[in-house]
Amino acid sequence: MTEARGRLGGIAAVLRRHPTAWVGGTAALVFVLLGTGAVVGGMAYGATRGDAPDPAPRAVHTQDPRPSPSGSVAASRLRTCSVAGPASNPRLMTLEAQVARADTGEVLFDRNAAAPAPTASLLKVMVAAAAIDVLGPDFQIATQVVDAGDGTIVLVGHGDATLSATAPGQESVYAGAPKLADLAAQTLGAYSSAHPDQPITRVVLDASYWTDTAWDPDVQMSERTQGYQSYTTALQVDGDRQDPTKQTSPRGTDPVADAGAAFLAALRAADTHHLVSPGVTAGPGTAPANAPQLGQVTSQPVRTLLPQMLLPSDNTLGEMLARIISKKSGLDGSASSLQQAIPRALAPFGVTTTGVVVRDGSGESPRNAVPAETLTQLMRAVQSGGQNLGVVRDALPVAGQSGSLTNRFSGSNAVARGHVTAKTGWIDTEYSMSGFMDAADGTRLVFTFYAMGTGITSGAQSALDTLATAVYSCGDNLSNN
Repeated sequence: MTEARGRLGGIAAVLRRHPTAWVGGTAALVFVLLGTGAVVGGMAYGATRGDAPDPAPRAVHTQDPRPSPSGSVAASRLRTCSVAGPASNPRLMTLEAQVARADTGEVLFDRNAAAPAPTASLLKVMVAAAAIDVLGPDFQIATQVVDAGDGTIVLVGHGDATLSATAPGQESVYAGAPKLADLAAQTLGAYSSAHPDQPITRVVLDASYWTDTAWDPDVQMSERTQGYQSYTTALQVDGDRQDPTKQTSPRGTDPVADAGAAFLAALRAADTHHLVSPGVTAGPGTAPANAPQLGQVTSQPVRTLLPQMLLPSDNTLGEMLARIISKKSGLDGSASSLQQAIPRALAPFGVTTTGVVVRDGSGESPRNAVPAETLTQLMRAVQSGGQNLGVVRDALPVAGQSGSLTNRFSGSNAVARGHVTAKTGWIDTEYSMSGFMDAADGTRLVFTFYAMGTGITSGAQSALDTLATAVYSCGDNLSNN
């Protein structure tokens, strides 16, 4: 004890003589101790991180080494919750991503989000928002029959793939869809009044609303044969499915001819007055200008079509709506016109479309290219619900509850079920997800994730769920580290 007092007395004397040196030395000692703790903590984290889900990310206390993303709002404070582990999961291969606050747009997490990349089915959200702007939520797609004279009637399509050949009282995958049976009954009633003594000898099939119907060579034909997508024709029935009650059902090679055959069958079934000639024929053509209308049925409104497209990720509806948007924008409805039609329709929502490439309406083409930050901007507008975008918001899948997210976010990721609302996407080289979440701390965040690479597997889905759950756990404390 005497030795200790002597040492303390000596130290006190030194302090009296050199107070400045003591302060500096103390600060250096604290810095060294803190640095040592940080290194030890980092070693522990690196030793335990693996491929398993980590929905409760570990906070780190380091300054963000990355510059703020180009065009983003600089972080207003130091955030310490890192998702570096889930973001570097090898199952994600190459990750491009962005997370931002929904209220301010402040970017919290960014991984090359300004680079255009394929979207997969996330493109359907762009189509949905464009439909709200150009068509409006109450727009309905009409299919008509007109009188061409001389025993000829014309079935005129305008892109309603939900038009159904199912029997009255039976539903297709498109609940509430218009029926060919109703259209046939209207047609025969009006025709009998106009031509009581002249039979119907010819049915013309007019699919000329747009003429570009070639299969995108970048999309595998197996998408049609396995049943995920039909040819993009303005006249078709039940999405050209073999089984109209199944979402995934093989599609045909000539949707227009199939629609004609189904309409002839409906006419014959409704023909109680023998107005249809036994030798009636059906073939392609166009309706004469100003031909009198004999009948018309309409699709469900856009506000109903959007969940029918977004929840199961219906490729055919995406293609149809995109082409109709083009036509209603004064363009020709071709695939090439979508490059102009879709980005232009997003401008009113404050979305920057620099670098955007739109090749189709489904997202199936790997040549679609949209920066992750563009979709994050769009999701910020969607979640707010303004300008009728609440229709899109309410049509998106919810984690663990609906659509393509019904069976997602399992295991330790289940904590985020009901809190994440997002559109998912998948092509051979990518899995993607974009949406919004109410994080664990109550902060609403918007996000876009692209996981890309040749040979990517379905394991990327659960890895994306884990990343989203980690973001959910961090909330407003999410760091860009």
